[in-house]
Amino acid sequence: MLYLVPTPIGNREDMSARAIRILSEADLVLAEDTRTSRPLLQHYGVDTPLRAYHAHNEHGVTPQLVEDMKDGATYALITDAGTPGISDPGFLLVRACREAGVAVSCLPGPAAFVPALAASGIPCDRFHFEGFLPHKKGRQTRLKYLAELPNTFALYESPHRIVKLLGQLAEFCGEERTACVAREITKLHEEITTDTLAGLKAHYEAKGKVKGEIVVVVAGK
Repeated sequence: MLYLVPTPIGNREDMSARAIRILSEADLVLAEDTRTSRPLLQHYGVDTPLRAYHAHNEHGVTPQLVEDMKDGATYALITDAGTPGISDPGFLLVRACREAGVAVSCLPGPAAFVPALAASGIPCDRFHFEGFLPHKKGRQTRLKYLAELPNTFALYESPHRIVKLLGQLAEFCGEERTACVAREITKLHEEITTDTLAGLKAHYEAKGKVKGEIVVVVAGK
């Protein structure tokens, strides 16, 4: 069996008791980056063996992992933060397990765009999740598409690109479109700011260098 186990996006108190139990009972924990995950598991007293599973090796190692699970192994997949498969490795393994008849279970848990949506004050009864935009090829095509959506949409962005992204969103959606930037969600210096796209761009230009993963929520047209 394969378990998809969400891990905290910042605050370690957000790890569920069930997640800790599954990680402790699994035969192996597959981790996006073992250097990140090992201290996390040690914090919860989990000593299950770790093996790297990420975008650079998933095609090569997936067939053998599936065979192991068909033979009775139980594996748990985690990423650096959040829910596996949501803008992180996981889809390829899940699909292979489904095709091979291996059971897959995903525990409920953290995903950065959910608290950002809920805390933004922007309608979230219907929304589009875009994840990361392409850096170059296809970026403008996606921005044009998103600008015309009638419903709220959510993006992920790195801190050193946030001003550029807000400028591009203002260009395609209009400077007065309401949006929210959520940064360092669940952490000590959490910042959730809702304003116009022009106002947010000015805020982050003045702020200078920022840290932490970022979710941008933009109101629909």
